[in-house]
Amino acid sequence: MTIQMFTVGKLFTNCYIVACPETKEAIIIDPGFESVSEAEKVFKFIEEKALKPKFVVNTHGHPDHICGNGLVKGKFQTPILIHEKDAFMLGRLGRVIAKFAGFENSSPSADALLKDGDIISFGKINLKVMHTPGHSPGSISLVGKKEVFTGDTLFAGSIGRTDIPRGSVLDIKESLRKLACLPDDFKVYPGHGPTTTIGEEKRSNPFLLVEW
Repeated sequence: MTIQMFTVGKLFTNCYIVACPETKEAIIIDPGFESVSEAEKVFKFIEEKALKPKFVVNTHGHPDHICGNGLVKGKFQTPILIHEKDAFMLGRLGRVIAKFAGFENSSPSADALLKDGDIISFGKINLKVMHTPGHSPGSISLVGKKEVFTGDTLFAGSIGRTDIPRGSVLDIKESLRKLACLPDDFKVYPGHGPTTTIGEEKRSNPFLLVEW
């Protein structure tokens, strides 16, 4: 598995290009770019590496993670995947949500809906969908063999906000318990900020150290 991170948009969202080095099939996780120039940097990388995008995968439906979906789909005709409980944030209602949050771009409707336990396959790579709500009802993490993409559920030293519409302290508490069960050497690729590991977060993240 090869992973390339781009930090995009006004909220510094981490957009990941994850590819199978043998087949060159790839997925694009959270294309939160708002401008054509940001999108072109990502597209240039994809074309230079001769990658074949298979899916756009959103870890959740907030505008800073989905506002580039349409640009990607227009370029590569890639289906958009999101958890069923966040699908309402895409499409027509999503445009209203994005505009209210100050984003000019939004996303087309999803092409396929994900649920806990689903497998996303591209080339010889499989990522398992782990439903990790709390930051949003349909937040997911994508679990590989030695890595996990956590969206806005778990950050280096912190977690995603729950004091927002449809956020839930109880849900994110349970989601963090699930993530903490992964092996300590799993590398964490969050939706914002630097990478970390499960072990490091279990040792130092205050939200994983205390009982809520």
